[in-house]
This record gives sequence, structure tokens and C-alpha cells, in this order.
Amino acid sequence: MEPMFLPDVEGNTAPSVYNDLIRGMQEKGLEYPQIWHMFAFLPAATAHLGRFTQEILRGPAPLSPGIRELIAAYTSYRNSCPF
Repeated sequence: MEPMFLPDVEGNTAPSVYNDLIRGMQEKGLEYPQIWHMFAFLPAATAHLGRFTQEILRGPAPLSPGIRELIAAYTSYRNSCPF
């Protein structure tokens, strides 16, 4: 996985659930969403983003969560952004 453009954010080692997730994925040699670095760097500022995302993708709606995930993945693909 290519490094982020924000090395101070990526190198953050403050205790957090997201830092634990990041380290676990790195130890296994797996890719993970780079946004986890922002969540680990500023947990109080990004908590609302996590709740928002879960509500949009998993909350009650006319479209199933799977279809919403597919739309998000396709949008990311069209924007050349890994999802």
C-alpha cells in the first residue's frame, strides 16, 4: 500500500481503536481504508463521520445496504479512489 500524503497523520501512534485496527492489518500484510489514519489521528473530530457513514450505508432506506455499498464502490472507482 502506498503511504499517505500526510506522514504525521499516518505515523500517529496515540492509543485508539483505529490504530489497533491499522497495526493489525499491517502485521497481516493486508490493505485497509486509509481514512482509518484520520479517524485515529482526530477521533473526536471524525466520530460524526463514522456515524454518518454507518447511517447512510446501513440505516433504513428503500435501497438495501448491499446496493448502497455497490453504489459507493462504483462512485469511488469512477473517482479513481480505492474503496
